[in-house]
Amino acid sequence: MATGNIGISRMQRFKERGLKYVLAPAALLILYVFFGIFGRDYFSYPTLVNIVDAAFYIGFISMGVTFVIISGGIDLSVGTVMMASTLIGGMALKNGLPMVPSLLLIIVVGTAFGFFNGIFVSRLKMPPFIVTLGTMMISMGVGSIVSNVQSATFPIRGQPGGWFKDMFLYLSPTGGMIPTGALLLLVVGVICHLILSNTKLGRYTYAIGSNIEAARLSGVDVKKWQMLVYVIAGATAGIGGISYAAIYTTVLPAQGQGFELYAIAAAVIGGTSLAGGIGTIWGTVIGVFIMSVLATGLPALNLQAHWQTFFTGVIVIGAVLLDMYRNKKASEVRIETPADAFKAEMGDKLTAMRHELSSLKAAGDQAKAAELQKEIAAAHVELKRTFAKMKAEDKAEQVRIRLEERAADHEFTEMLRRKDLPQDKSGN
Repeated sequence: MATGNIGISRMQRFKERGLKYVLAPAALLILYVFFGIFGRDYFSYPTLVNIVDAAFYIGFISMGVTFVIISGGIDLSVGTVMMASTLIGGMALKNGLPMVPSLLLIIVVGTAFGFFNGIFVSRLKMPPFIVTLGTMMISMGVGSIVSNVQSATFPIRGQPGGWFKDMFLYLSPTGGMIPTGALLLLVVGVICHLILSNTKLGRYTYAIGSNIEAARLSGVDVKKWQMLVYVIAGATAGIGGISYAAIYTTVLPAQGQGFELYAIAAAVIGGTSLAGGIGTIWGTVIGVFIMSVLATGLPALNLQAHWQTFFTGVIVIGAVLLDMYRNKKASEVRIETPADAFKAEMGDKLTAMRHELSSLKAAGDQAKAAELQKEIAAAHVELKRTFAKMKAEDKAEQVRIRLEERAADHEFTEMLRRKDLPQDKSGN
């Protein structure tokens, strides 16, 4: 009996939780195969390199955004913070700061913006939407002010300091391309995953996102951990800025607006709930690659780039609807009917009979095994027939109850209507 219950509970858990973790990888595979079949030269190594290249900077900022969303917040500033940090690092490089300190400065500036967001959200209790919207504008302004509304150019390959481009894409002397940035993306992903899965910060991030007041009453220092998730988002925005500089070389002022929407979309597509408390780093990474496949696959179908925005929006809406459906199902109070109780009881009985049948076959008692096999078949028939009959009776009972409720509602409405009617002098 216990085995049957375990099997049923595992299947129920998969339907309620596991299914959404399967959908994103399946969607990624389906999209890749679709573009490979109908696209132009899509199944090729250069295209694969382009897919990975297109995932870098959105991938890094998406990981930080995942922390924020799981905690029940939102960060609209990661895109402009990424670009402002890169502009500041580029201007420092232009003014004589060596390459390594300049790259570290990008991460430091991004982390500082994250700390700024965290202070206002956690300590001053301001809405994350408003705080990060303000930080979006502030970071755009800071980047333009520091750069004097000029672009920042990073060294190209062959120039002093151009080695940092090899961190994301290595070009061999023979012309071969190796997307080395995939290793860095993997390393950052593993670190973020370990933080979410195996540290106090990760556990408290989920707890705060699930129910911040319950977390506070449980003794969690909500202010501290809530601030740290925004610091992480700022740090990953800085890493994303380094990858952007490595890929595009030139960084323009007032860029980055809109990148945060792709980061949020990647997290949502990967299964992170906008309600908070649910999400994984690897789901977000898969969401990033889904968008990257769209970005590279649509041109292969001779469709313009703006179609990516359209299809990304459709996928995001679908992911949110799926999340709403899952949350609704998880919060439903399911009343077990007599038919359900009978089915569960018969399921336990059949499981026990199958175990007994296996024991009889192992012992070589073919006569009893054949007899038990007939009993199992008869039990199956009884289960189907009786369950169908009981289900029909349950439905009929539900219909009867609904009709009685409607009749009662109608009678009550008529009583109120008669009470409100003006009475004549005789009192009628």
